[in-house]
Amino acid sequence: MKKLINDVCAVVPDMLDGLAALNPNLSLLQGSTIVVRADAEAVAARGEVALISGGGSGHEPAHGGYVGHGMLSAAVAGEVFTSPSTDAVLDAIRAVAGPAGVLLIVKNYTGDRFNFGLAAEIARAEGIPTEMVIVADDVALTASGDHAGRRGLAGTVLVHKIAGAAAAAGRPLGEVARIARQVAASLGTMGVALTPCTVPAAGKPGFELADGEIEWGLGIHGEPGVERGAMEPAKAIVARLLAKITNDLALQSGERVALLVNNLGGTPSSELNVVAGSALRNLAERGIKVERAWAGTFLSALEMAGVSLTLLRVDDERLGWLDAVARTSAWPGLSGRVAQVSVRPAPQTPERASGATLAHDATLRRVIEAVCACLLKAEPTLTEMDQRVGDGDLGISLSRGARAVLHELDTYPTEATPGAVLRSMSATLRRVVGGTSGPLYAVMLLRSAAALEQSDGATATQWAAAFGAGVEGLMELGGAKPGDRTMVDALKPAADALRSALAGATEIGAALQAAVNAASDGAAQTASMHPRRGRSSYVGERALGHVDPGAHAVTLWLAAIRDAWVK
Repeated sequence: MKKLINDVCAVVPDMLDGLAALNPNLSLLQGSTIVVRADAEAVAARGEVALISGGGSGHEPAHGGYVGHGMLSAAVAGEVFTSPSTDAVLDAIRAVAGPAGVLLIVKNYTGDRFNFGLAAEIARAEGIPTEMVIVADDVALTASGDHAGRRGLAGTVLVHKIAGAAAAAGRPLGEVARIARQVAASLGTMGVALTPCTVPAAGKPGFELADGEIEWGLGIHGEPGVERGAMEPAKAIVARLLAKITNDLALQSGERVALLVNNLGGTPSSELNVVAGSALRNLAERGIKVERAWAGTFLSALEMAGVSLTLLRVDDERLGWLDAVARTSAWPGLSGRVAQVSVRPAPQTPERASGATLAHDATLRRVIEAVCACLLKAEPTLTEMDQRVGDGDLGISLSRGARAVLHELDTYPTEATPGAVLRSMSATLRRVVGGTSGPLYAVMLLRSAAALEQSDGATATQWAAAFGAGVEGLMELGGAKPGDRTMVDALKPAADALRSALAGATEIGAALQAAVNAASDGAAQTASMHPRRGRSSYVGERALGHVDPGAHAVTLWLAAIRDAWVK
């Protein structure tokens, strides 16, 4: 287990210390794990209803991240995945309660219900007006005798938001509680996990998933879900989640909803946006109007990779509460309004006069196809090599470029010159391949194209000169030189060897072999070089003993050129 913690016994207080230090509008109750609004006394004096939520920790930013104007007055944090004690909840009630009373918003877990419920009883006995709302938005579980009822999931945050806005507007306790209960009854949430999570004190995951498996309908405490299945594309996962939620809520075409796309903890933002886009499209196809939508980490399960989707029926009143100002650490600043995606036309690439197509130059076409085939075949090898010393994207980047070139090959004009083909290839690579590989290969092809631009049916010597010019252009843009442990350590010796061999009247096949040999020797030497450029420079001495993947790629495509040219 690897966790960024100081002590497994101090995770919660350490976490709350950091939260409060980052937000001057929060305070901690002494000797407790309770977060309160710094202005709680003033809020109570104004006659506003106080809202309290909480539960076990490990669900951050819930619930401390929602303490602030327009949402919660206090959050009670238990140990990780453990309900807080009755006395802790009671301390929070006493700390923030005013004449208007307190509303407890509780996720439907046995420990939470018992401890918050008992605290509410004691508070009422002390004369504090107290109401409690249970949130049970999990549609994966039925309310049969086989379960302790549906669990409270990410939809709880929307109850915080709407009830908090009503309280901030001065609504009395009974009305705020009624609004919260109606919202809770209009919610549906279901999640899917790609990985389990690990409670710090336990030291191991609560369950195991194979690489190709996902867990449907899981809770937020590391417990298994209701079903296990095979990994599917995001849109298929989204469709199944939404089908379950819409069926449970009996949502019909034409109805209005708010959508919450919740990161369970370990899902990258890129994947979260893919899920959000898929969900919006799916609901549009169903005729369901998404009035507000948010994607982010709202209520997590530690580092679990996965998502949950929440739908809330809305009307104009609820939209008003959702749009009301909230000043908390975690509620998103964006309005949540769903935009029609705006797509502007891209600038047009200046067209060059077209002449014959590449089909008229059989040798050049054969060479290009051979290079592309070689890079596609080498993708797994290059990816594995790059994962050892870099970011692991080299194989994917080069194969992406190869596929794009093959796709556009028949559209490349030659204008009776090979230089035009290289220029077109350069444009393809700079458009399709990002990272460092794309611009470096693009500039090499562009410089080579310029050297060949005026030649008709270039000779081997002219090709060698163009190759050398391309390598120089690459070195200028990238700033690398031989000895820096980059692709230049293969390219520069190869270009020099090719030019030297042809200057000595060596036959083209033998000259290309000399270039391949020089590239191979240069690539092999990178294993003993200290990296000074590229991603390998970030790993330092750990790169030693491994051949630079970019240099190795050069040897592969040079060998492909050799084989195709002399056929």
